[in-house]
Amino acid sequence: MSALPPMPEDWEDTRATLHAYAESAAALPRALAPPDDKFWHVAMTVEPDGLTSKAIPMPDGGTAAVLMDLGAHQVVLATSDGREWAWPMDDGISATKLADALIDTAAELGLSGDYDRERFENDDPRPYDPAAAAQFYEVLEAVGAVFAVHRSHLEGEVSPIHMWPHGFDLSFEWFGTRVEQFEEDGELVDYSSQINLGFYPAGEAYFYSNPWPFDVDELIDNPLPEGCGWYVEDWNGSRLPYKELKDDETATERLAEYASRVFEVAQPTLTT
Repeated sequence: MSALPPMPEDWEDTRATLHAYAESAAALPRALAPPDDKFWHVAMTVEPDGLTSKAIPMPDGGTAAVLMDLGAHQVVLATSDGREWAWPMDDGISATKLADALIDTAAELGLSGDYDRERFENDDPRPYDPAAAAQFYEVLEAVGAVFAVHRSHLEGEVSPIHMWPHGFDLSFEWFGTRVEQFEEDGELVDYSSQINLGFYPAGEAYFYSNPWPFDVDELIDNPLPEGCGWYVEDWNGSRLPYKELKDDETATERLAEYASRVFEVAQPTLTT
């Protein structure tokens, strides 16, 4: 049992900058990494020195990857043979200019692709507080550790723990055996049922766990641990506000209890 680190205060501008830079960093793997049907090739992972993209194959062998280093406070394009190019996150560079710099450097390495510029073009000012960013990374590491323990207890197909650039949230998914079909472009496509566990750091930060499909009649009468709740208005799922765990020496235990309880009541509805 242990407490979770406090969220940084008054850090929304820095959070928005990190979010924008994550979209810029994702421009390369989105266009150049081997595609995955669940879009895992776009996501980043939490590593000891920051947020790291998926590996991008180089034309002549080896790989490249983009790192958002939240200790040195720079975005780094690094190759597996030891070359690195870095751009400071605290000098106000726009998300558009950062992505363009990454794309131009990738071109020098022989990498070219069809870049989805709508994903990252943003010329807003990008304020950045290094102390707030470092504190946020401590939160990510602590939360990721709890997620990893819960994930290790699940049987069946489970995704890696990802930091998603488009939402700037940390999450992973467990996949059930129930399958739902939807029509796309005139064809029926199968989608596996799932339960996610995530952390959203914007505004009033919170944890979420959202079973899909969400069977209202089967779920919402099942009580959740103190501080948690089911939601069926703007979206369907469950939520545990980060502030509910503030200064609680049993915070990691309560987060694990929340994740386990949602899985316990939702898993039977997602298996055949």
